[in-house]
Amino acid sequence: MPFEAKHRFARIAPRKARLLMNLIRGRDVDDAITLLRFAKQRASGMIEKVVRSAVANAAEQDVRSRNALYVAKCWVDPGPTIKRFQPKDRGKAYSIMKRTSHLVVTLDERKDNEKAPRKK
Repeated sequence: MPFEAKHRFARIAPRKARLLMNLIRGRDVDDAITLLRFAKQRASGMIEKVVRSAVANAAEQDVRSRNALYVAKCWVDPGPTIKRFQPKDRGKAYSIMKRTSHLVVTLDERKDNEKAPRKK
């Protein structure tokens, strides 16, 4: 049974968040949290909170073991763009697009005989 958590309207560009989501997809939960904790990117803190929230959702549903959980699916959808203008010389104005994201992480339990796939 999948356990899902979302962070909607996160103030990070989707392109930047997708880089980290691709790193944790398919990994065990503890491995993904460790990887996010030591990542330098600003999105790592946001994604780590979403993963921890999904683990808490799984604990509420009475999961047997946290060790059996893995990141089954994770994706980033673009949220609304906040539009701003930066004044420039001679009366010009350059537009600034402040992009937002919807971060979604889905955890699932591994089968008893299933192992984590090797990352290349």
